[in-house]
Amino acid sequence: MPQGTTEIPLKQQVLHENQRIAERLRNRYRDANLLCVNMISAPGSGKTSLLEKTLEILGDEASPLRVAVLTGDVQTDNDARRLARYGYPVKQITTGGCCHLDGSMIERHLADWDLSILDILFIENVGNLVCPASYDLGEHDKIVLLSVTEGEDKPLKYPSIFHKASLFLMTKVDLLGLVPFDALVAEQNAARIHDGIEVIRCSAVSYHGMEDWIRWLKKRLHAVRANNCRETVTH
Repeated sequence: MPQGTTEIPLKQQVLHENQRIAERLRNRYRDANLLCVNMISAPGSGKTSLLEKTLEILGDEASPLRVAVLTGDVQTDNDARRLARYGYPVKQITTGGCCHLDGSMIERHLADWDLSILDILFIENVGNLVCPASYDLGEHDKIVLLSVTEGEDKPLKYPSIFHKASLFLMTKVDLLGLVPFDALVAEQNAARIHDGIEVIRCSAVSYHGMEDWIRWLKKRLHAVRANNCRETVTH
């Protein structure tokens, strides 16, 4: 048998099984009436720092949203320990070499969580712009992060995730002017892949754009719950 002839069927089998699990997760999120977002980026884009500031801001609000975080990494539980300081439920998913999170990992780590007490579930995926784009985790939105310390052409090099993402978070914008990065070109490249993709420029250091990010989350939560309500009435 020629080398590589079983690769495509095997991958299709894996993705098919993942899709079945993703549907179960999607139903569970709907029953819990929560918003689930899957945050995807290359290593070093600032996902964890952004989540830290997000949890800090949400915790300071008069009526804080109830949130939880699943954070994935190849090794160590460093990210989970950083995020747990803010008092929200956090679990680390250590993949042991796997370059993405899949539905079975999410389902296993959510097994003992009561999702009905949550408003938002954040999934911080493994640092990778390729593999996570292929795996449905039942989320309502994929969110792609690209920092200004990377290249403006990343959307063109990694079109799949930019095509599937609802939101493009441009991170570390406090460094604009200090690094050779053209924010407008990056946004234009993202729009070439996904016309109409929403973009928020933000910084976990200067807090630039953080209000817009929190507003986006609340808007999506409201939309998801409104849709759940319509489906309940319809059925």
